[in-house]
Amino acid sequence: MHQPLRVVVLGQGYVGLPLAVRAAEVGHQVVGLDTDVARIKHLMSAESYVEDIPDTRLAPLLATGAYRPTIDPSDCANFDVAVVTVPTPLRDGAPDLSHVEDTARLLGTHLTPGATVILESTTYPGTTEELFAPLLAETSGLTPGQDFHLGYSPERIDPGNRTWTLESTPKVIAGITPASTAALHRFYATLVDTVVPVATCKEAELTKLLENTFRHVNIALVNELAMFAHDLDIDIWSAIDAASTKPFGYMRFTPGPGVGGHCLPVDPSYLSWRVQRALGHSFRFVELANDVNNHMPDYVVRRLTEALNHRNKPVKDARILLLGLAYKPNTGDARETPASRIAHLLITMGAHVSAADPHVLDEAHPQASPLLAIPRTTLTPPALAATDAVILLADHDAFDYTAITEHAPFVLDCRNRLTGPHIESL
Repeated sequence: MHQPLRVVVLGQGYVGLPLAVRAAEVGHQVVGLDTDVARIKHLMSAESYVEDIPDTRLAPLLATGAYRPTIDPSDCANFDVAVVTVPTPLRDGAPDLSHVEDTARLLGTHLTPGATVILESTTYPGTTEELFAPLLAETSGLTPGQDFHLGYSPERIDPGNRTWTLESTPKVIAGITPASTAALHRFYATLVDTVVPVATCKEAELTKLLENTFRHVNIALVNELAMFAHDLDIDIWSAIDAASTKPFGYMRFTPGPGVGGHCLPVDPSYLSWRVQRALGHSFRFVELANDVNNHMPDYVVRRLTEALNHRNKPVKDARILLLGLAYKPNTGDARETPASRIAHLLITMGAHVSAADPHVLDEAHPQASPLLAIPRTTLTPPALAATDAVILLADHDAFDYTAITEHAPFVLDCRNRLTGPHIESL
């Protein structure tokens, strides 16, 4: 048995909410702080906007008081452990750490000797020790690593993944001192199956960026190959399937309409920015990957335009149905989704755009607001037959693919989920 702790989780999004709920379920007293009033109202009513946390997990924790969502910063007082999971977006190509800075100042006013502060927000190597620690020290008057524990642990949340959950995914940690590392280890050992300590916070910070830069670069590779293969009249999906039979030296990646979520469109650029700022060098792999992946929505629209032209139908006034507004299947996560730019481009060209997504439903879903103005439809045979084109962007299992195949006059399939004479794969 572990000692129950008073835990504060700052940020109740796709990272913070699962962490807060898990901590409450294992016996800690948890405060979940967020500045979004609508989010907190949903949580206080046991209404989750994150698929990985069903309402049925929230309700009993709220009833017992084990989990308390709040917008009041004073509720952070007297914490034993504080975990920061606030957003770290890019602004004009540079990291915006204003949320991290604000939480450091807030926590500093409540920091007491012996407490532990953990940064989980994705950022560039050096943030914990060079930015976060000095702000905590300045506000609290306490010395990091001496009066209180401080460390970094990169989040590895994969929304919608039923195999690798928060509990089963190994947790990388690092403290600014051995005692801080031990404090982080004690806390996370109550939440997850495996804790992986590394020597320094910079190594832990780089770990997250390495993981996502690896994915970003390889996705860019297959995306560019998909464009070339189409022009060369080669089935890229068949080639990927064949390459995937190799039991060594190959890892499967597939093309798509673009990358989304917080990680791939953002994280590699943090590393590129840090390398340029600290060393004066460009990170060419990241810059190339950004160029390829950022332009995939434009390529999708170009492919659709060509397909409609072959059918003597201009994009202007065409009725186009987007299937899947989330950036990945079986989740409502619409952060940085390529669907947003694809819809914008098509609407700008004069198309009548509608969408269907059983997961991205309303304003409760973080970052979904740019997509809310798109008219929604249900996948009935008449609705499908009334379209000029359907674009499959996120292949949710909830979609009726038989109905789509039978009734849609044309489908641009960006996920290689369908087959038929009127279906064209990306």
